[in-house]
Amino acid sequence: MKRTPVIAVFDVGKTNKKLFLFDERYKIVFEKSARFIETLDEDGDACENLESLRLSVFDSLREVFKNTEFEIRAINFATYGASFVYIDEDGKPLAPLYNYLKEYPEELKNKFYSDYGGEEVFSNLTASPVLGSLNSGMQIYRIKHEKPELFKQIKYALHLPQYLSCLISGEAYSDITSIGCHTNLWDFSKNRYHEWVEKEGILEKLAPIVPSDSVMPAAFPGNNYGVGAGLHDSSAALIPYLVSFSEPFILLSTGTWCISLNPFNSSPLTAEELKNDCLCYLQYEGKPVKASRLFTGYEHEQQVKRIAAHFGTDVISYRSVSYEAALIEELERRNDGLVDGASFAGRDLNEYSSDTLAYHQLILDLVNQQYVSTNMVLSGTNVKRIFVDGGFSKNAIFMNLLARAFPELEVFAAYMAQATAVGAALAIHKSWNTQALPNDIVDLKYYAIAQKQH
Repeated sequence: MKRTPVIAVFDVGKTNKKLFLFDERYKIVFEKSARFIETLDEDGDACENLESLRLSVFDSLREVFKNTEFEIRAINFATYGASFVYIDEDGKPLAPLYNYLKEYPEELKNKFYSDYGGEEVFSNLTASPVLGSLNSGMQIYRIKHEKPELFKQIKYALHLPQYLSCLISGEAYSDITSIGCHTNLWDFSKNRYHEWVEKEGILEKLAPIVPSDSVMPAAFPGNNYGVGAGLHDSSAALIPYLVSFSEPFILLSTGTWCISLNPFNSSPLTAEELKNDCLCYLQYEGKPVKASRLFTGYEHEQQVKRIAAHFGTDVISYRSVSYEAALIEELERRNDGLVDGASFAGRDLNEYSSDTLAYHQLILDLVNQQYVSTNMVLSGTNVKRIFVDGGFSKNAIFMNLLARAFPELEVFAAYMAQATAVGAALAIHKSWNTQALPNDIVDLKYYAIAQKQH
């Protein structure tokens, strides 16, 4: 029996860890997912269970290698960013995978910015808002200053995708999509590491940078598949769109974070944009992508729990609420004169006669905030379309309200099974796939503007 040639992609999110096999047409032919209980670091803060993750990667690969249906030609990784694994000479982790939401010591933060030109100037050069531990460069800076002994033992600090790649290839590399994502490490004006990285002795702890389409041989003898260097998930999710569409667009990638990515905007960040959580990513070809982000998915999850508890309903029932224009009109009449951008968290649920009305209000509030956030990367560019992928693309209320918020643009829900994983597969297309790039990777659903009734 002829085996199907496939690529295996590990897509590691904060919550779900998934493995996909894609055939040469980029169709999913196998998938598996896992969730792990978080563990605690030495300060008692929750963090990723690195050992569970490592074992899961090997167990999953063992399972698919045993499967006689598939011939695995390549493996690649896409994971969440802002997370370093510190390895020793033998590639063993020396410390926990610290959570990017971990509190950052104020004194150390102030010292860093005063040494390197002040928050505003520094943030501008590195396209990184001041985010504490979410700037991964600040994590290794902290280790150097608080744990010099540990710092000495570190051979390399690898971002999570590159650590997973290293597990399979035995080779340590850095990748531009991870370095270029609000890490404080990259000087966008000079297109190289910022000078502080060398001054603080961090540079030698960073593995050599390889292009995003690089492929290494696997470390296990007798195997002939290639191993990609891994990608930052937000950058990976953009790849299928860059491959499929040449007209300027914004991708609104929705999940825990809702990130508006504009690959057609390379204007330098302003101080105002930085203050409002705008940043630049580097896409897989090394070009800057202007992005703005909101913690929308997380907020949605918290507020849905609050609505369900108040009305005695089930959280799951909000996965498919249909859009009712009349309810939106009622809410807008009621909120007339209120400041836009209000947060639903501050609203009194007793003021809503039904859970459906309250839920419409929640989405209206989220879309109002989204409008402001997306506009920051939209203005001054010739973008005509917004593609929404991820969780909110399936939310009819969100999509209808977004189309209404941007009447001058075409708004599409983009259905693409697993954009992040497909992006990681596409990045190394040439190394494993004998077919031409398919032109039907992304399915679009157009949302026409629901006009306001007067």
